[in-house]
Amino acid sequence: MAQPRALLSVWDKDGVAELGESLSDMGWAILSTGGTARTLREAGLEVTDVSEVTGHPEVFDGRVKTLHPAVHGGILARRSNQDDMTTLSALGYQPIDLVCINLYPFEATAARDPPATDAELIEMIDIGGPTMVRSAAKNHADVVVLTEPTQYAGVLDLLSQADGKPSGVDQETRQRLALAAFQTTAAYDAAVSNELENRFLSSVVPSRIHLSTGALTELRYGENPHQPAAFYPSAGKPSGLGAAIQHGGKPLSFNNYLDLDGALKLARSLQVTCANEPHACVIIKHTNPCGAAVDQTQVRAWKNALASDPESAFGCVISFTQTVEKATAEVIGDHFFECMIAPGYEPEALEILSAKKNRRMLTLDPIEPRIDEVRLRQLDGGWLAQVQGPPGIDWGEVKCVTEKKSDDSEIALARFGSTVLAEVKSNAILLVSRTDTGCTTVGVGPGQTSRVEAVRIAARRAGERAKGSMMVSDAFFPFRDGIDTAHEIGVATVVQPGGSMRDQDSIDAANEHGMAMLFTNTRLFLH
Repeated sequence: MAQPRALLSVWDKDGVAELGESLSDMGWAILSTGGTARTLREAGLEVTDVSEVTGHPEVFDGRVKTLHPAVHGGILARRSNQDDMTTLSALGYQPIDLVCINLYPFEATAARDPPATDAELIEMIDIGGPTMVRSAAKNHADVVVLTEPTQYAGVLDLLSQADGKPSGVDQETRQRLALAAFQTTAAYDAAVSNELENRFLSSVVPSRIHLSTGALTELRYGENPHQPAAFYPSAGKPSGLGAAIQHGGKPLSFNNYLDLDGALKLARSLQVTCANEPHACVIIKHTNPCGAAVDQTQVRAWKNALASDPESAFGCVISFTQTVEKATAEVIGDHFFECMIAPGYEPEALEILSAKKNRRMLTLDPIEPRIDEVRLRQLDGGWLAQVQGPPGIDWGEVKCVTEKKSDDSEIALARFGSTVLAEVKSNAILLVSRTDTGCTTVGVGPGQTSRVEAVRIAARRAGERAKGSMMVSDAFFPFRDGIDTAHEIGVATVVQPGGSMRDQDSIDAANEHGMAMLFTNTRLFLH
């Protein structure tokens, strides 16, 4: 039997010397390139440079070194195909039985701050690496392909049990490694495509959607117990919920992730539109805000958000935009919530919050202010993409269309209300009020097929607190009944996009009731 050969050429050198040493001890010949060869030699291993095998030096600063038939012939020749093996021998080449490659760090370079130049980024597009990985994965029946250090130990264990013979790696393992290899190159190509589209085209939405994710986290089930589910973090540098650190409690559920996403989106938006208020608190139930507040103190932000709908807040998800304080944790007390996410927790606060079993506290540091970002949604037969961010309302163009006029304090309240409303399912109505030190919701009417019914629901939630409040609508009122109902519950000001053929009916109703009405010219549907 010919001596087995392994080609090792990695960017991430973690564990490669130990891999080379183990293979060498089992009688394998080691081929390598550049920095990997240097690392292996420094570890005392005998290494053959790929340039010796190809008879061609590395050129163009290493851009061309493995793109040669001596390499790819040795990888792709099928051992069971006599013609392949005869041709390989006639060419003077030998089989390669194991390929260990990991790729240039394109994603890490793209994520650099300050950003890498286009030229720097282009140099991180690996050519030879993905080509060898795909060659080895295609011929996985004969070639073992390794693409990350976590795979080394398992393969070495199988080889050692077979006295170093390549046949010791079973076909099931080879298939699993080949699949991982193709997933690696697919994710790499997706990352390159997405980043270059952002740089070269500056598209508002992508011309094509190329998804790339990290490894899945299996969930107990989906929205319901009979539905299998998993969470897939974004590929590359961890971000958002993929970067959050959980403190205690059972693993997150599918529904927890959805609610946490809703809490994060609104908290991040409030950091933009209500930047003068240092503390924001958001309470989410079934992806809808049931309470939100901004304030000069965190305790008041929590109290006001909870007061908006304490009944719905049972079993909620909570987000804060500042480190959770001990005083806030004490006020929250025994309130039943599923999860909380914040930039951090004072040690005493985390201890207090953790006293109740199965609460999940998550740290995401920092919680960045929200910017416009492309959001994807899968549907039957395709995908939808749209840009989402804080409400894109030009407040300088907002008009008061009624005899009663609004003042600057009402504009500030309307900014807060519109920000919260943008995360409430349509048809949506929100009742908000000023407090001594901030703004708060007092009633939420989410997800109704009738706009006037959404008004009624928000009114029931608000009760007496509806008196003197501001009503914010995500779309125009097709009839005056919504304005009449708002008057009946004591609303003082209405904020809506306008744009209905019957706008004048709504304006007339507001004038009859002595209400102010603002037209924003911006619809805020959330389906």
